[in-house]
Amino acid sequence: MDLQHELASVLAEKRLTPIFQPVISVNQKKIIGYEALIRGPSDSPLHSPLNLFDVAERYDMHVRLEFVARELTIHQFSALQLPGKLFLNVSPSVLLEPDFKRGETLRFIEESILQASAVIIELTEHQPTHDYEVMRDAVKHYRDMGFEIALDDLGAGYSGLRLWSELRPEYVKIDKHFIQGVSDDPIKFNFVRSIQSMASAMHCKVIAEGIETLSDLQAVAQIGISHAQGFYLARPLANPPVEIDAALLQTQHVFGTNTVDANGSKRVAELTTKVSPVPAQTKVRDVLEMFQRQKDLNCLPILEDSYPCGLIFREKFFSDLFSSRYGIELHGKQPIARFIDSVPLCFDKTMPLEQVSQQLTASMRSDLAFIVTDQEHYYGIGTVLHLLAEITQQQIHYAKHANPLTLLPGSVPINESINQLLAQNQVFAVAYFDLDNFKPYNDCYGYSAGDNVIKAVADILVDIIPKELGRVGHIGGDDFIAILTTADYLPLCEAVLNAFERQTLGFYSADDWASGGIHSEDRQGNKQFFGLLSLSCGLVDPDRTACCTSHVDIADLTSEAKKQAKKLAGNSYFINRRMPTRKSSPGCCDDAEAAQAS
Repeated sequence: MDLQHELASVLAEKRLTPIFQPVISVNQKKIIGYEALIRGPSDSPLHSPLNLFDVAERYDMHVRLEFVARELTIHQFSALQLPGKLFLNVSPSVLLEPDFKRGETLRFIEESILQASAVIIELTEHQPTHDYEVMRDAVKHYRDMGFEIALDDLGAGYSGLRLWSELRPEYVKIDKHFIQGVSDDPIKFNFVRSIQSMASAMHCKVIAEGIETLSDLQAVAQIGISHAQGFYLARPLANPPVEIDAALLQTQHVFGTNTVDANGSKRVAELTTKVSPVPAQTKVRDVLEMFQRQKDLNCLPILEDSYPCGLIFREKFFSDLFSSRYGIELHGKQPIARFIDSVPLCFDKTMPLEQVSQQLTASMRSDLAFIVTDQEHYYGIGTVLHLLAEITQQQIHYAKHANPLTLLPGSVPINESINQLLAQNQVFAVAYFDLDNFKPYNDCYGYSAGDNVIKAVADILVDIIPKELGRVGHIGGDDFIAILTTADYLPLCEAVLNAFERQTLGFYSADDWASGGIHSEDRQGNKQFFGLLSLSCGLVDPDRTACCTSHVDIADLTSEAKKQAKKLAGNSYFINRRMPTRKSSPGCCDDAEAAQAS
């Protein structure tokens, strides 16, 4: 049988299979609808959708194919009782065909249990479309019947931007070419961001198609795109899932909870203002009344099932609503969710302010406020202005107590960090690093060379101990403290000692290096031989810090451990296993003997 007769038989017998791919709400982490796709018989060369539609176009059966596909899709979607809306593909060229039958789609819907409001007409470009007036009329026809409109594959077709401008769809899908690899490609990232910016101005929701990796999902969430679709989230299936695996949606849009902060930063919860939210279905006119009644209300959080889905800003809301003469008459009865431009920036209440500031900068968004969450549920509102003021105060405080040579925090902020971690019952270790044979080296080579050694130690500590694993401080002279909030604190300390040992050669002349040290005076003025520089580390492990009441207890233990470490040859560490004498905490083990390693 040739392909023409094969297709005619398939259409007559309606041997097409609808499959459905979920469309995900990035912020709500749930399925909001399904795009319907069609497949030919599995044992036929028409199984592939490309072959199917190419043959239909070649033999002038594309209108018939489209209507059979719509009928089967609508009935199957209804039979499966899938949640959310049905994204129904419609070719613009079919709308313009003389044999196009108006009202057929609505008839199919009436035969099912669906409502027109549950169906989104997704315009898919296969051929150039130039008759925009007819297109506008066709889209108006669908809207008058209660359908919403989506524009597919923006950026890939012949006239996508023009169609977007002419038709003003409720949804626009960005072609997968611009989404795949967006996390690594600045040009794609900026293109997608510009689309989101235009969509925001047009009150249009953006769907990122072709999500195949977590990093690309995180990138579009960072831009503020509200919906996503792709193989990473779910493949098209005849019987698709009704829920999405939450583990797939680690978008960082609710930027991750960090309950351990050794850097002394306040939490964003401390800057939160309690603003009463409204449900997503609240009418626009009711929101207008709220803004008019509450003159100091600058933004309004929008929730869906206790999850934040948007922020409405006073000035933009008024500007958008009254930009046309009949704004309130046109939009007053619509749900406020229609005015949500993009996914709001959300931060868990436990996140340190420094991380909030970094994530805001990385997002490249211009939002004046953000939502604070408590385990992804709405908690309150934070403003960028208050955040900047607090960050500035923190920086002034840190600068006041920073070491002038290394610019690392001094003893005051380090002690504050330790006390904060103790108050929060956090698990952490503390390491006290001190240079051996530093005074004779400084006397022999001069203070400038000595400063270079100290700066080298600081650089090693900062490189090996990143902020997410702890905090490094320079408490004076050649003494450094590291607060370590990771279970791998010992390998980190060993890495510091090894790194310093590798750099030691560069601190000496060839003769002194060959001799294994230098001749200099001790503190009593007696000439003697001193070995090469080395680094000693006194460690207090988490079992010991958990039994301390303040930084004073920890200072006693680390000083004692450091003294023991300095008795060992070369770059060495000593772990103090003794319990603090200031506190006898319930549940703390008895005093233990000190253990050492080198």
